[in-house]
Amino acid sequence: MYIRTISRKNKDGSSVTYVQLAHNERHSEKGFSVAKVIYNFGRIDELDVEQLRRLVKSISRFLSPQDALEAKAAVDHSSGDIQFKSCRSFGGIYLLDALWRQLRLESVIEKDIEQSNCRTPISKAVFAMTSNRCLAPSSKLAVTEWVERDVYIPGLPVIDIQV
Repeated sequence: MYIRTISRKNKDGSSVTYVQLAHNERHSEKGFSVAKVIYNFGRIDELDVEQLRRLVKSISRFLSPQDALEAKAAVDHSSGDIQFKSCRSFGGIYLLDALWRQLRLESVIEKDIEQSNCRTPISKAVFAMTSNRCLAPSSKLAVTEWVERDVYIPGLPVIDIQV
């Protein structure tokens, strides 16, 4: 789908431009694609810009966070120069952390491993590995990259590779 403009001339020689939402469909008999108009927004000089803004905001719900932010910035002139840096998943971690605390697994792990020369807290690393198996199963070595790039685990920005 795409937005297109169509111009036509009136009898008096003046030109009128229309804005349309169109979609290309392949015509089986002719053997080439034909534009099918899905919605006609009307004449460009009478265009309801607020209607288009609402449409962009509605569509942006289905985009990735970065694309949605860029679409919002393009629509809202008041937002200025907003740039998307990064995002990390937190919902699954939040749920698993609540379950982890309810089962008191951190204290059980800390009791068993009192002395450790590792820079990463062992209980947090075990939580990260367990969470990885639940949310995005991968190898133990891939967990380090998963923690650094994909999810937010409070108190654990990175995992020491020696865990």
